[in-house]
Amino acid sequence: MINVDLQQLVQALDAASKRDLEMAAERCVVRGGNKILVEDLLLGLLERPESLLARALQDAEIDAGELAQALQPRGEHSESRNPVFSAELVQWLQDALLVANLELGASQIDQAALILALLRNPMRYAGSRYQTLLSKLNAERLRDFALSQQPQAAGGKAAAPGESNLARFTHNFTQQARDGKLDPVLCRDGAIRQMVDILARRRKNNPIVVGEAGVGKTAIVEGLALRIATGEVPQVLKGVELLCLDLGLLQAGASVKGEFERRLQGVIDEVKASPKPIILFIDEAHTLIGAGGQAGSGDAANLLKPALARGELRTIAATTWSEYKKYFEKDPALARRFQPVQLHEPSVDEAVTILRGLAPVYEKSHGIYLRDDAVVAAAELSARYLAGRQLPDKAVDVLDTACARV
Repeated sequence: MINVDLQQLVQALDAASKRDLEMAAERCVVRGGNKILVEDLLLGLLERPESLLARALQDAEIDAGELAQALQPRGEHSESRNPVFSAELVQWLQDALLVANLELGASQIDQAALILALLRNPMRYAGSRYQTLLSKLNAERLRDFALSQQPQAAGGKAAAPGESNLARFTHNFTQQARDGKLDPVLCRDGAIRQMVDILARRRKNNPIVVGEAGVGKTAIVEGLALRIATGEVPQVLKGVELLCLDLGLLQAGASVKGEFERRLQGVIDEVKASPKPIILFIDEAHTLIGAGGQAGSGDAANLLKPALARGELRTIAATTWSEYKKYFEKDPALARRFQPVQLHEPSVDEAVTILRGLAPVYEKSHGIYLRDDAVVAAAELSARYLAGRQLPDKAVDVLDTACARV
């Protein structure tokens, strides 16, 4: 049995279901009850003529009036004006959250998740007076209809059944490189070459890019994607797809215990089973260490260790020096599986070269002409006056801001 905080459950309800729950509480007060029952919420779902439950009843030729009569609570009266949730109602909401996450690919509890959870466990919630009526509903047909009506997820991806975990939780850097969506990467040949050497190994072939924030850790991974797209890599890396794991998407809606691990394991399994070789890029990799401190997730690093050790999963990780020392060095088993690639802040001259490579991109974006002395000034002045940040990030920001003000 899952155990989710009640406040978290209520927050997981979508807007319509929250209104239904509020109406259920009002209905409980009106009838003098001291507990909000499953029947109170079901009556609210039933009273909405456009609701999914009403349509399902009509499709199954079930008399809504007969069900409403059977749902009327009996034999309870109290003067309390602050009723509490019944244990059955809380369990129903917990199961509905599980259904929403695992079956519907959603992060919120909607009416479909509530009804499906009820139909999956009729003996747990449904009283004998209305269990027979609800048993006539086709749960699989209801699920298919709910999935067909599901809106597009954030970022334009539909969380539809059959969609792979890789499609849901990763971004394809090599495809972006082929489409010309990645910026050029200069002055990082040594770091990229070191990554290639590590990736070409048979075992322990997982580089971890370590450097301060702003030195361009993600950029050198994009640089590798650009080389893969153009074929400027050894034979062992030709045809490889470089995918970036989106930890935000992976954790979104994974408040149910075990859901985060299930998603991550699904990604790992699909990477290993893919007919095309895949390298997985994990930015901010330290967030995977001890992720069990967050609700509904576990220590994801333990899921990665076996596949990393056997060479079945090739990854590129990235983190800062402080996080590397705090998390990776304290776990020798994990540290052995990653080979550090140290990325230092570029010199001012190197930053100028990097900005010159990016200048055409910013000229096109802002519709202006960038003089070379402006590029040089952006690198030199940012290095002189912005002491709390690193090149080339701060120089790029200065140049971008200057272009925006023209």
